[in-house]
Amino acid sequence: MNYRLTAKVVGISLLTEAGLLLIPLLVAFLYHESVVGFAITIALLLLCGGILVRLKIHSREIYAREGFAAVALTWVLLSAFGALPFVLEGAIPNYFDAFFETVSGFTTTGASILTDVEAVPRGLIFWRSFTHWIGGMGVLVFIMAILPLSEQQSMHIMRAEVPGPQVSKLVPKLRSTAAILYRIYIFLTLIETGLLLLGGMSLFDALVHAFGTAGTGGFGIWNTSVGYYNSAYIDVVIGVFMVLFAMNFNLYFFLLLRQWRSFFKNEELHWFLGIVTASTLLIAANIHALFPNFLQSLRYAFFQVSSIISTTGYATTDFSLWPQFSRCILILLMFIGGCAGSTGGGIKVSRCILLVKSVAREMHQLLHPRSMRKLTLEGKPVPDATIHSTLVFFAAYMVVLIASVLLVSLDGVDFTSTFTAVLSCLSNIGPGLDAVGPAGNFSIFSNANTLLLSLDMLLGRLEIFPMLLLFTAFKKRG
Repeated sequence: MNYRLTAKVVGISLLTEAGLLLIPLLVAFLYHESVVGFAITIALLLLCGGILVRLKIHSREIYAREGFAAVALTWVLLSAFGALPFVLEGAIPNYFDAFFETVSGFTTTGASILTDVEAVPRGLIFWRSFTHWIGGMGVLVFIMAILPLSEQQSMHIMRAEVPGPQVSKLVPKLRSTAAILYRIYIFLTLIETGLLLLGGMSLFDALVHAFGTAGTGGFGIWNTSVGYYNSAYIDVVIGVFMVLFAMNFNLYFFLLLRQWRSFFKNEELHWFLGIVTASTLLIAANIHALFPNFLQSLRYAFFQVSSIISTTGYATTDFSLWPQFSRCILILLMFIGGCAGSTGGGIKVSRCILLVKSVAREMHQLLHPRSMRKLTLEGKPVPDATIHSTLVFFAAYMVVLIASVLLVSLDGVDFTSTFTAVLSCLSNIGPGLDAVGPAGNFSIFSNANTLLLSLDMLLGRLEIFPMLLLFTAFKKRG
């Protein structure tokens, strides 16, 4: 284990967070709010990060273990330090709750313990939403885009931080890939911000909602979330961009290169858009009686479907009150999540495709034992290693889900609230149903389960194994 190099990568991440905190500090200053909490946190980050980056590196060799350890440690420490402004400014006095809120931000979950978000100072609200934007693409991917890390170092970091069964290069150098991804990310964020400004939002509101959409996080800045605006235009803009950010970012690179065929023939995209369309129509038909006309039910259904499958978690109405059929569809969408290579959480559409095709292949081989049917995706054979990792990930996901539900149930909260709270945290969605639905929050859980749900969010964002491997990362290599 290359401890010094791992520590140095973590140190660079802490210094990066110190620099990023200057932005909400400036926002707080402009709104004539206290900046003491931000200033103290920045000072601590500079001190700790400065010590770590000054370590002398004897070897620049980095393996999967170091890459996973660096990513997992970075996300835990970014959240631990990022929680301090909330505590120091008194907005969230309980550190466990502040840590939960910050983890929820960085992991782009959007689950909240706040009972009155409108009472929180603007600077902290900005920081809370900005963590979505930082965590959406990944802070270490950002560092890769600006620092000259080796290809070996970059690959192990991307494998740990970029969601999906496979990590692919857009161009030969991974650093250039990271830079391209961030350019696309920034461009889409700016476009959405501009469209929200045209819809009547203030610059502050437009920015924080664009941050939440881009990172598929969904922290609301009003107690009624996006429903506060009661605007069909804003619903459509945010709904469409939630879908766009839940798509594989590689597809946008194909558009830049005018490789139209690669874009429109993408199998995962077909499945994703098909699921969104079918779910929207089914829910719209099911909730039609709750709204004056079908067009309005379609508007609310599309927004909530795009919000849940993209794992953003914004809400325009309390969908916990919808009929059971619609609620069940939304729960299924919580499992599926966005596409691989997007900012969305969940199991990922590509993995769901592979799981369905694996079952179909197994049934075919039971009927035709001598057949050698190859599993394909995007018209190409899928390596056995990818299929194996998909099956292992799904098994691990279900084990974590079941174990977490059992532990969280010790708080005595009803089953629907408990189950959807764990599922929404593990899939990085945000709201669940009933007590943790759009009209509720996560403050009902004990400190112990608040920490457990925080761990679930980290496990979900880093796709389980980097966090699990963190506990074995410091063992001596055999």
